[in-house]
Amino acid sequence: MIDARLLRDDPDRVRAAQAKRGLSGDVVDVALAADAARRTAIATFEAKRGEQKSLGALIPKASGEEKQALLAQTKTLSAEVKEADAARAAAEQAWDDAIRSIPNPAADEAPAGGEDDFVVLETRGTKPEFDFEPRDHVELGQMLGAIDLERGAKVSGSRFYFFTGIGARLHRALMNLALDTAAANGFTEVVAPALVKSHAMEGTGFLGEHADEVYRIEGQDLYLVGTSEVPMAAFHSDEILDAAALPLRYAAFSSCFRKEAGSHGKDTRGIFRVHWFDKVEMFVYTTVEESYAEHQRLLEWEKEFMDLLELHYRVIDVAAGDLGTSAQRKFDCEAWISSQGRFRELTSTSNCTDFQSRRLDIRTRAGEQGSSTVPVATLNGTLCSTNRPMIALLETHQQADGSVRVPKALQPYLGGLEVLKPLTQ
Repeated sequence: MIDARLLRDDPDRVRAAQAKRGLSGDVVDVALAADAARRTAIATFEAKRGEQKSLGALIPKASGEEKQALLAQTKTLSAEVKEADAARAAAEQAWDDAIRSIPNPAADEAPAGGEDDFVVLETRGTKPEFDFEPRDHVELGQMLGAIDLERGAKVSGSRFYFFTGIGARLHRALMNLALDTAAANGFTEVVAPALVKSHAMEGTGFLGEHADEVYRIEGQDLYLVGTSEVPMAAFHSDEILDAAALPLRYAAFSSCFRKEAGSHGKDTRGIFRVHWFDKVEMFVYTTVEESYAEHQRLLEWEKEFMDLLELHYRVIDVAAGDLGTSAQRKFDCEAWISSQGRFRELTSTSNCTDFQSRRLDIRTRAGEQGSSTVPVATLNGTLCSTNRPMIALLETHQQADGSVRVPKALQPYLGGLEVLKPLTQ
């Protein structure tokens, strides 16, 4: 959640940040009113409690009618204290709900507007050109015996699939290359749980207005994660991190699950938009001051991985209205998908500054001799998922006979294979 001091000291800045996202500024007024009501309720409760304590001190010294009168007054006051406490609790909850409804203010550098208002920062790689009619990943996957959509739907429903044969091997190769690349860049490898409690999900901003996008386990306080950003953000919850150890960099593997609510009719062919995939996610804890430079480093590592896959892609600065609740700024790497004739997102990296850490109570020591604590910054960046890079690889490196050339960086993970050949060859 945002810093309450920012809301109180510079509400117009928060209103401007809302407008940049294309959102109403009314939440600012609601939060300010809730803050005022909370302070009044706390003061009323404390005054009543003080009066109750003072009265309680008089009773042992009194006797007779005076004592009876004090006892009667105590009974009345006790009910008032109870009522004031309930009002205080309700006001605290209203304040908490109000401030949590305000997303992280977008960076000044982030473009204003919605999904289509991004800014292209650079374009890399060579756009694939074919002297034959190129196939899409569904046809290539069938020819290679790599992707089985029919049985995926039979077993699990729409937007599910099996990776089989060389597809399963390619899946493993992608994950291993991603983990090895992260390790070479100083990340600690993690296998993260795919189920988390609501505290972790809410703390990362994936509940509330996003609740319909996640799977919940019926009857339990457990959710299936849509990204290992969630368990990794909660990994150090309720902790004070050693400032000398920052930045803490993790590369987490997990299976990810998404309802894809609101995507009905979109990308229904193949494995572009699915309910399950595996992913290697970079996650970093650092100081807010250092987070901006770290964000650029995460982007460079993503670009390095895209280059290893020998893809044609562009880097975009995502517009404020298309940012997630927690993100202050976000960069996407979008690969060229030949069958669609356009760029599509493969990886993204977000700087969430101290938005998540305030919710999850993750701090570090600051000031002289660590005399105070401040929230840390959290950042995340997808290094590789399994479905979309698979699409880009197959379609970019396909050859006329349906075979697919293997990028050099992946060849060691496939036993030296240089070309994936159709089953009929």
